[in-house]
Amino acid sequence: MSLFGLTNRNHKTFRPKKSAQSGSKGAQLKKHIDATLGSGNLREAVRLPPGEDLHEWLAVNTVDFFNQVNILYGTLTEFCTPSSCPTMSAGPKYEYRWADGVNIKKPIEVSAPKYVDYLMGWIETQLDDESIFPQNLGAPFPSNFQDVVKTIFKRLFRVYAHIYHSHFQKIISLKEEAHMNTCFKHFVLFTWEFRLIDKAELAPLYELVESILQR
Repeated sequence: MSLFGLTNRNHKTFRPKKSAQSGSKGAQLKKHIDATLGSGNLREAVRLPPGEDLHEWLAVNTVDFFNQVNILYGTLTEFCTPSSCPTMSAGPKYEYRWADGVNIKKPIEVSAPKYVDYLMGWIETQLDDESIFPQNLGAPFPSNFQDVVKTIFKRLFRVYAHIYHSHFQKIISLKEEAHMNTCFKHFVLFTWEFRLIDKAELAPLYELVESILQR
């Protein structure tokens, strides 16, 4: 099993997998990511490669992390239901309400699966929008690109927080905990390297985040 591979039994995606821009700088950077991840050194893998464009690096990694969370949550869709998870929570102190600022402007309380559906759909819309994530090499990124990326990562973190607080025993029973922990470690190191998530947002998993950063 590869570092980020899942067994065939559980290789379900919640939504269709996204791929890096074909024939573009993104595809080249994806090869670099795969090569450095294969070395097992996650701290090295998250760093901006010398001479590369920061926005290109953020873009291709955003697609990668979307896919990782997509697959992880896909293994849990039969267990994360409106009846088992009527709210999108990360423990008793943290509950997330959904708003996208466009179709739903006032935050609404929804079940965890509905929240994740909204969230992943919103991220997909951003990834498919070429004015935000340009497909062609050399095409400019928008001035608010890093803000969009930060919002994506903040929301992906919430899926991790929900899984760890509500479904980790199921992850263990599926024998996916090592895979999930590695994915989350990679996610934390990347967000920390580029300051993508405010410290306050990390509170539901802060002890775990601290242990990753201090290793």
